[in-house]
Amino acid sequence: MEDPSGSSPSPAILRNKYWILRHGRSVPNERGLIVSSLENGTKPEFGLAPQGFEQARAAGELLRKELEEMGVPVDSVKIRYSPFSRTTETARAVAGVLGVPFEGPSCEAVVGLRERYFGPSYELLSHDKYAEVWAVDEAHPYMAPEGGESVSDVAKRLSAVLSSTETEFHSSAILIVSHGDPLQIFQAVLSGAKENSSFLEDVSDLKVKGMTVVSVLSQHRKFALATGELRRVM
Repeated sequence: MEDPSGSSPSPAILRNKYWILRHGRSVPNERGLIVSSLENGTKPEFGLAPQGFEQARAAGELLRKELEEMGVPVDSVKIRYSPFSRTTETARAVAGVLGVPFEGPSCEAVVGLRERYFGPSYELLSHDKYAEVWAVDEAHPYMAPEGGESVSDVAKRLSAVLSSTETEFHSSAILIVSHGDPLQIFQAVLSGAKENSSFLEDVSDLKVKGMTVVSVLSQHRKFALATGELRRVM
């Protein structure tokens, strides 16, 4: 992502406005299960719980209110969402509230926004196992669970999504519908880029393990969102 001078722009001059939304309360949330693989996550049985649909509609109403207060037209909204069932259903509910055609070009599933894959050793096990991964994240954000993704792996693909979105759109209101860990990591990336415009480039190069990148990514948990929580990030 470059400006005419050839340098990476700071998020302060991103071309679009950004909101993030964690999916509503899901069946995996209620059952206390880790469902992080693309294969499992796209199964209909792992979609939203009834409360999750309510949270998604409430998030849509909140976003509509914020857009009105900011004078941002609804027709500028672009919804990009993880292809998992729980995020797809959340995005569809928000689009319905806003009156944005879900099957139209304004809404698109983006594989790069998928859940962080925690690996086969954690898949379909208890949520209690998250603590083990997060302990490693804090000390070594470039170390992945066996067969899964590290914080830096996720940061790299989210940086790519941000870059492609900035290339594709201008002066749009972008809603990113994703999952807990990816959205925490996305916010960590943005916070690092606010301080250092080269941060996005550093993150994109997984060989770079400089102290700045490590210290920022290791603290991703401080950006946690509740299910169905909407947050403007830029």
